[in-house]
Amino acid sequence: MVSLGCPKALVDSERILTRLRADGYAMSPDYAGADVVVVNTCGFLDSAKEESLEAIGEAIAENGRVIVTGCMGEEADVIRDRFPQVLAVTGAHQYEQVVEAVHVAAPPTQGPFVDLIPQPDIKLTPRHYSYLKISEGCNHSCSFCIIPSLRGKLASRRIDAVLREAEKLVAAGTKELLVISQDTSAYGVDTRHEEQMWKGHPVRAHMTDLARELGQLRTPEGEVPWVRLHYVYPYPHVDAVIPLMAEGLLTPYLDIPFQHASPKVLRAMKRPANEARVLERIHAWRELVPDLTIRSSFVVGFPGETEEDFQYLLDWLEQAQLDRVGAFRFEPVAGAAANALPNPVPEAVKEERYARIMALTERISAEKLAAKVGRTLPVIIDEVGEPDEDGDLGATGRSQADAPEIDGAVYLRNVPASLRAGDIVEVTVEDADAHDLFGAIARS
Repeated sequence: MVSLGCPKALVDSERILTRLRADGYAMSPDYAGADVVVVNTCGFLDSAKEESLEAIGEAIAENGRVIVTGCMGEEADVIRDRFPQVLAVTGAHQYEQVVEAVHVAAPPTQGPFVDLIPQPDIKLTPRHYSYLKISEGCNHSCSFCIIPSLRGKLASRRIDAVLREAEKLVAAGTKELLVISQDTSAYGVDTRHEEQMWKGHPVRAHMTDLARELGQLRTPEGEVPWVRLHYVYPYPHVDAVIPLMAEGLLTPYLDIPFQHASPKVLRAMKRPANEARVLERIHAWRELVPDLTIRSSFVVGFPGETEEDFQYLLDWLEQAQLDRVGAFRFEPVAGAAANALPNPVPEAVKEERYARIMALTERISAEKLAAKVGRTLPVIIDEVGEPDEDGDLGATGRSQADAPEIDGAVYLRNVPASLRAGDIVEVTVEDADAHDLFGAIARS
């Protein structure tokens, strides 16, 4: 399995592999040992599509028997024109079609009832953290995005099924749940927030109900797992999850894709243009939860973006003081409405604006991390290193402000040999740079 793209695609890969293992298949660690290769593609941007095509080409060159799935599977003609030898092409989250294609390409030699002991689901992440996907698709019509055409309209999972999966993951050793979807704030809108019974009481398919119930989970050791909310649109009801963070039931972290701040650009993007009200809410959230971390992403060089619009964004960022920021140069995507907008921004201007926004957000990040020096913070361990020439061990972890793969890290010195990945320890911060923290386990 070659899995590309976002965490939502990674969850799709986990589900495909779990179904295949139930049919008697095993994963190969390399191309040479595989009877068939499944490539789960990304099709969000042209650069991502090219990466997907390169991965397909590599799989064909190394193995020759390739099944393609995922978001770029919606462009089957493009894939088959370049690689006519692919065995099958399916779209995003079409699990059954992928399994059927594998059955044809490499018929199973044993049935699902050979081993009567239930096997745990396959995870492509470390044991101590897991992605919890609560819905598919999206109801927005942002002019730069083609996700609804790739993954369809919003389709929320039943709340009891989501909670059952979360409970199972935590019982199996997950210390950190990362809630993902295309639009976490819209969870349950398509089902009119249908109620289900859970633990003897009704719960709605709604972000606030979901967050409250996830906050009740406990690890086998009786600890509260970290629960991190991703892809949160700033709808009014987001305010209701902030008190749960204040109570310690939710990790004080919000991943909100603002995309821009200029009202004119936001309207052209077909996104809510209430940036002033959002600033007020951010300040109110931080009044209640001072350690709240907000991560976001922004597009620079969107068609029609003027220097005034861009400066508006920079000024807004100075006021918002977001903790983690990613920026992207606007890139036309086939099928996106934004491609037809007038006044495209020249590539050189995009590059210059990208450099300016990254310099600003790096400075803000460095200042915020420097303020943490001397504090003691909980840190989840991702990896323990090998002893150095003096026999000292180091480790890499993350604070509650750091989501895996996309945010910074906490680097620890002189850790005990008993430390393991997944342990949550108190760390005294000794130093910081623009992205990461450095420290040691606090003395008790």
